[in-house]
Amino acid sequence: MKPDDPLLKILACPLDKGPLHLLAEEAGQEEALYNPRLRRRYPIVDGIPQLLPSSGEQVSDDEHEELLQRMTP
Repeated sequence: MKPDDPLLKILACPLDKGPLHLLAEEAGQEEALYNPRLRRRYPIVDGIPQLLPSSGEQVSDDEHEELLQRMTP
């Protein structure tokens, strides 16, 4: 998924219905969508965002800080 993909404008967190931020693929880190408000990360598998509530994973405080740095504006 590219940062300018129009789909990003309409995707929302399944839990709080707020916007998600793209986490670009980096060394050893897979592409994902992130909700910093709830600190939940949703995977993107084969270009398809997995946005079921059960697909998201809670991240630790340390990982949250790291993900904030990775967020694509």
